[in-house]
Amino acid sequence: MTDGLTPFGAKIRELRRSKAISQKDMARDLQISAAYLSALERGRRGRPSPILVDQICGYFNIIWDDADALRRLGRLSHPRVAIDTSELGAEATELANRLAEGIGELPPTTIRAMLDLIRGRD
Repeated sequence: MTDGLTPFGAKIRELRRSKAISQKDMARDLQISAAYLSALERGRRGRPSPILVDQICGYFNIIWDDADALRRLGRLSHPRVAIDTSELGAEATELANRLAEGIGELPPTTIRAMLDLIRGRD
């Protein structure tokens, strides 16, 4: 993933580029501003609304499992995360704080390995 992009933003950018659609054209067609679409792609805006995700699914003719996957990426794409560990215990609180402090210093391979571990629960 490119620096600054959210999982949802990276996917939207990939879809746009694969169809040779500019941000400006896509934004116009979805009746949103190009600045908003750019900020959404780059992780400068919060997660997209479910309505916008559904509009994007329609725009790219994404259905069934692929649409569910895009919706999930939308939910997982908030660039500023808060974690409530108040009922999870000391180790969960330490993990959340250490991750918040050090995520920017982790190499991409470590981040991918951690994601693979967590995704293994799905």
